[in-house]
Amino acid sequence: MTPTTAGPEGDARRAPPSPMLQRLAAERATGALMRDRGTLYLADGQVVHAESPATPGIDILLTTGGALRHEGWWDAVAQAGAGQRVGRYLVDSGHVPGGALELCHLGALYDAAFFALAPTRTPARFRYGVSHWIGPVRPVAVEAVQRETLRRRELLDRIWPEALTDTAPVTRTAHPVDAPVPPRQLRVLELADGVRTASDIARELGRSAFHTLVGLRRLAAAGLVEAVGRDAASSAATSRRATLPEVTADPDVALLRRLRDALEAL
Repeated sequence: MTPTTAGPEGDARRAPPSPMLQRLAAERATGALMRDRGTLYLADGQVVHAESPATPGIDILLTTGGALRHEGWWDAVAQAGAGQRVGRYLVDSGHVPGGALELCHLGALYDAAFFALAPTRTPARFRYGVSHWIGPVRPVAVEAVQRETLRRRELLDRIWPEALTDTAPVTRTAHPVDAPVPPRQLRVLELADGVRTASDIARELGRSAFHTLVGLRRLAAAGLVEAVGRDAASSAATSRRATLPEVTADPDVALLRRLRDALEAL
């Protein structure tokens, strides 16, 4: 039986992502919009960066993709983080070509914004005057971010309208593979072990979390993966809930804590 998104949950996924974000754009606000699943940074009413615990950060996308060595990233953070010009330093120092940085930054921004703008009943908060230490790269209009977020929601529902595989641990099924699985989907399938979530798989592959969701929904539509039981999924989601990126007006504090977290993860 094909799942359906009819009803309040389906309607919520198609609702305008954030009226508050639209108001902030109209007033050309600068600061950080904090929501349940991520934070959007604005400058003069445009989105200049976004972070979500559900997505790999720009550092992971750059280093895992081979555009930048880990040493180059941490050199940029150490040298330019306090001045909030990490992006500019990466280009000026020759670590990353300007075009490659822009493409990766836009990918990370849209990826995190998709999750940050997910429907929620928790009120959003906005801190005026806060900026991100990545610094200016390429601002994006709020209208473009909201439009892309809605397009992505609709794409996922067209592929497979059951959203549980987006957040719960996923596992392979016993369904036989009737046709060759495309290489990108095959890498996702190989990591569906009943423990990893879509976000875990995205980080391991160094790939956009949204594109990982697309792969999982296609695999689910083909009967090759499924979410673990709803009770187990709820328990796992609670126990594995990630911490939102810290928002502070003091870039030195934010950088020191991020460096600490990175060292502890080694």
